[in-house]
Amino acid sequence: MADRAVPNLPSRDFTRTSAFYGSLGFRETYRDDSWLILRRGTVQLEFFPFPDLDPLASSFMCSIRVADLEELHAAVAASVPIDDGGIPRLTPVARQAWGQRAGYLVDLDGTQLALIEERGPDG
Repeated sequence: MADRAVPNLPSRDFTRTSAFYGSLGFRETYRDDSWLILRRGTVQLEFFPFPDLDPLASSFMCSIRVADLEELHAAVAASVPIDDGGIPRLTPVARQAWGQRAGYLVDLDGTQLALIEERGPDG
């Protein structure tokens, strides 16, 4: 297996987190009382318990870089409202000021996930 880094994100409730991300195409690969691991293809997210987290005050973030941003965004949009100001929410895909296309997902616990289109070797 290649070296990699995996985000460790907060969850107020593993059952709700697993169900939410399950609706986005992630599957649970590990769970005990202190850790939850979810995978969608090659993307892996790991969660730790944080039952007292205030989602409106959360500053947790991570980036998910994918080759097919449209596919991931469509899968998320099927379950998450487009930016209505609530939690969870999803922003439309747009070219960002830094040059790449991205959309943003805020999950049930207030974590912001930047969904970023991975550039090819030429761009």
